[in-house]
Amino acid sequence: MRTRLFAVTGVAVVMAAATVLVRLGPAEAKGAPRTAWGDPDLQGIWTDEVDTPLQRPARYGTREFFTDDERADLDQQRVALLGRDRRVERGSELDVAGAYNSVFMSMKRTGRRTSLIVDPPDGRVPPLAADARQRAAADREFRLALLQATETCKDNSPACAGGTYIPSPSPRHDEALSRYNTQRMNRHNGPEDGSLSDRCLSGGIPEFGTAYGGSFRRIVQTQGGVSIFYDVGQGQGFQRTIVMNGTPHLPARVRQWLGDSRGHWEGDTLVIDVTNFSPKSDFMGARENLHLVERWTRTGPGTLEYAVTIEDPTVWTRPWTVKEEFTRQSDKENRIYYEPRCHEGNYGFPSLLLSARLAEKAYAQGRGPHPATKDNATDFVGVEENPLAP
Repeated sequence: MRTRLFAVTGVAVVMAAATVLVRLGPAEAKGAPRTAWGDPDLQGIWTDEVDTPLQRPARYGTREFFTDDERADLDQQRVALLGRDRRVERGSELDVAGAYNSVFMSMKRTGRRTSLIVDPPDGRVPPLAADARQRAAADREFRLALLQATETCKDNSPACAGGTYIPSPSPRHDEALSRYNTQRMNRHNGPEDGSLSDRCLSGGIPEFGTAYGGSFRRIVQTQGGVSIFYDVGQGQGFQRTIVMNGTPHLPARVRQWLGDSRGHWEGDTLVIDVTNFSPKSDFMGARENLHLVERWTRTGPGTLEYAVTIEDPTVWTRPWTVKEEFTRQSDKENRIYYEPRCHEGNYGFPSLLLSARLAEKAYAQGRGPHPATKDNATDFVGVEENPLAP
């Protein structure tokens, strides 16, 4: 049994969920399976069983694989972080927000590959395009302005890197954003000031797992259809339906949270072309112009390779490709499946909005500090030195 513990940020709740994931036995690992109608059979419950960083740590250059000794050493370093209980000045914001530690995170053994990214050869996300750099800098400047009067900046926390402590609240506090917000900011003027995950909105694609949720797939096929359920994050699971009838993409004016997925078979590989993303979705800054080409290939009786080429010329200077390997789990042992639910956000996020209104009222009546001097945005949970950090 694998037990996954979720560290919930922004609301004072910890949700524990147990998912039984059992590898296929040797007797089940025979032959190259196909469906009754002749298509490659990708069906089953799949998960990645090792930790591999998305980007290659710069010190490894273009080296694609760790040695066995390096993997063992990295495992020891990462295990040492488990159970660490750092505390800072009692009563401070960081002390309260840091009440959780890395014991609430799941950890798997280090994988053989030094990065999920296989192209470019350095295993790193390509440089941002000029416009994307400007957008990212402007967004960072705005979010730092909202933190300027908080302890986070006063104490020179890494969350305020690039910012400056100024005791007075920023005049930009009520400024409207030029793009739909998807990340936390230090205000709760309305529900859309919160991050997508805090609002219990589903995750998006491509998806490569998290430290607190792993990366699980359930693939179901019918004759002429494919459906993929993603169990990810803290209850933000979602379902994809792949259109396999050869029809073209939806008109450009029709936008969807998970894009428009059109699939076909190339030999034993399921190839999915994904476009038409919503401007409210966000993958590392890419939104409505995001274009994915996914390839799902059964590489053995119990293994499945996922490769995706990611492209958005308004964000990156070139396309880039990620590969991830999944291991099939026993359908019999996993026949009972507990679908994730993001209940903590359903009741916790309205409380954040109410708390903000009460803080504003108290300040107006001279009974409390200005709300902008308190940091309600920074995620201090599970902040540790990660030896796999890029």
